[in-house]
Amino acid sequence: MTGVTVCCGTVNSIKALWETRIKKTKDELKKEKEQKDRIAVGRLTGAWEDRITLAKLKEKVVTEEGRVILRIEKEEWTTLPPALVQLSQIQEWQLHRIGLQKIPRFITSFQSLIVLDLSRNSVKEIPKEIGKLTLLRELLLSYNKVSHVPEELGYCENLEKLELAMNENLDELPTQFSNLKKLSHLDLSMNQFTTIPDCVVKLPSLEYLDMGSNWLECLPDDIHRMEKLHTLWLPRNELEYLPDNISRMQSLDTLVLSKNKLRDIPPLMEGMSNLRFVNFRDNPLTYDVTLPDLKEDVDEEENDREMFGRDFMHFYIQEARKRGSQTFTSVLNVTLDGVSETASSL
Repeated sequence: MTGVTVCCGTVNSIKALWETRIKKTKDELKKEKEQKDRIAVGRLTGAWEDRITLAKLKEKVVTEEGRVILRIEKEEWTTLPPALVQLSQIQEWQLHRIGLQKIPRFITSFQSLIVLDLSRNSVKEIPKEIGKLTLLRELLLSYNKVSHVPEELGYCENLEKLELAMNENLDELPTQFSNLKKLSHLDLSMNQFTTIPDCVVKLPSLEYLDMGSNWLECLPDDIHRMEKLHTLWLPRNELEYLPDNISRMQSLDTLVLSKNKLRDIPPLMEGMSNLRFVNFRDNPLTYDVTLPDLKEDVDEEENDREMFGRDFMHFYIQEARKRGSQTFTSVLNVTLDGVSETASSL
């Protein structure tokens, strides 16, 4: 009887062990199935979400003058979904005030992109992939948080217009920037530059440059190398003098220098015949000069233009030359009088 009892006990133990194992296996299989189902549902949900997102994006696509444009304004799109690559035929992005924080790496899928306008967002970085957009003509990133420009931007050989106004701590550009042979319009205003970078001076096609509201302390002596520059905006900087070579900028017709620390105007600027508009307002110039016979029937803006503009510049140079000559004569007379007195005492 004892043997039979032991045998039965052993069988029962084995049976219980197998039942436990079978139950565990069933539970594991059930969990695995549930996990697969969740993944499948997640994929299905993700696919539907992508479709919904894509449909929403398609509603933002318009065609104007033969150009396919993605236009979104004042909506919340902190990131752009990968589904966007299915609209790779888009030629222009106009995404304003959408809270965008990052330019996606898949930007390279948009090889037909001509204009990339992401003004007034929260973009912190220009990705290196930007250099692969060889057809890009305009890159507009003003009022963002960009603090670094990648050297790969120099590969955008067709870039004509670049705006980087009002970004965070932007104070330099890569040397490869000078490779932008077609760049004609550059806005670097309201940043942290202390001088005009040499790579900007070397741009052969540059016609418009705005570096107002920076911390420029001086201008490069070879500024005349910008042979095609016709508009130069430099208000609200720390400039104390102008290099004589600025007078050799034969294409320059607009020069804004208001609210700097200029003490004088180079006499050679008198010969800048192409200069149509210039503004020296709010500078601590050495001589207090006022244009005579100002018209009383013109508005205040026109009056400012006359008081501190081109005519003012010519009048100031003439007065500075006259007063400088008078000062020299006075000093010479004092010196000669002193010599005469010394000779008489001997």
